[in-house]
Amino acid sequence: MLLKKITEAAGVAGDEYEVRAVIREALNGVVDEIHTDMLGNLIAVQNKDAKGPRILLDAHMDEIGLMIVFIEPTGLLRFKPVGGIDARVLVAKTVRVGTKKIPGVIGAKAIHLQKPEERQSPIPIDALLIDIGAKNKEEAEKVVSVGDYAVFDTDYEEFGDGKAKAKAFDDRIGCAVIVEVLKEKFTVPVYAVFSVSEEIGLRGAGTAAFVIDPQIGIAIEGCTAHDVTDVEDHLVSTHLGAGPSITLMDKSLISDKKLIALAAKTAEELGIPYQFRNTATGGNDGGKINQTRGGVAAIELAVPTRYVHSPISIIQLSDYEQTIALVKAFVHAIERGGFEIK
Repeated sequence: MLLKKITEAAGVAGDEYEVRAVIREALNGVVDEIHTDMLGNLIAVQNKDAKGPRILLDAHMDEIGLMIVFIEPTGLLRFKPVGGIDARVLVAKTVRVGTKKIPGVIGAKAIHLQKPEERQSPIPIDALLIDIGAKNKEEAEKVVSVGDYAVFDTDYEEFGDGKAKAKAFDDRIGCAVIVEVLKEKFTVPVYAVFSVSEEIGLRGAGTAAFVIDPQIGIAIEGCTAHDVTDVEDHLVSTHLGAGPSITLMDKSLISDKKLIALAAKTAEELGIPYQFRNTATGGNDGGKINQTRGGVAAIELAVPTRYVHSPISIIQLSDYEQTIALVKAFVHAIERGGFEIK
């Protein structure tokens, strides 16, 4: 199953090899061309020489994670975060370290040994260590090296009322959406970019977009869903089960108004539920694509996701399926001349 394979693959920013292999296998025989650029972006192409606007579909392969930066004489591992991680979610979590997937547990000073003032605030990341069960540094160095990555040890599982939980739905869910969309046949040039290093500065999408030079950019994300907190509804970013999210604005992108209108119209005509993202925090690859060369009309469409940037996140599978349907129909609407290129 694609969602299981793609979320369980390890792919911290700068180390997306496993994810790239899963996607390449899934697209075997589906697209006309597929290649990896110098930065590590995987680029798949349909109808390269066809008439019509060049459309770039983008989702990032990388996930947040940890990098080993020092091995203590005791064999415990010190680490730094790769991407934005809240230290409060790390204590006692299990991880897999390095290419050998060595199991480890993130530990800290026991609470009964902490000073009263230490108990009043989250344990900082530099006070946490990964315990792989090694008795000393020499034993640890047999299986782990400084520079190795660690990922959260989380399996994909479907549960509850049509929900699924896994690590890295931000943004493996977007990658899975694009894989399914590419199984549709289009008549315009479609470039799919599975980008690297989004979590450390939107790095991959910008270089790929510069080479492709698209007229339209569609970033597919796993966006935040704050629908479990006791806050006013207008402060909730998105809701699980309410359909795909259309981003109006965030810190990297103001989505093109004509593309917003076309996406909403397309959803309404097909009876696909959709929602507008209420918050404007964070950023996405669409912001980099938007600023490429002389500028690109760009929009972000997303699958609402609870608990992003943590060891486990949750989606509603119907939102995922409806996002696939909307993106397919949206590209067909552009094919039919629904968006005029200036």
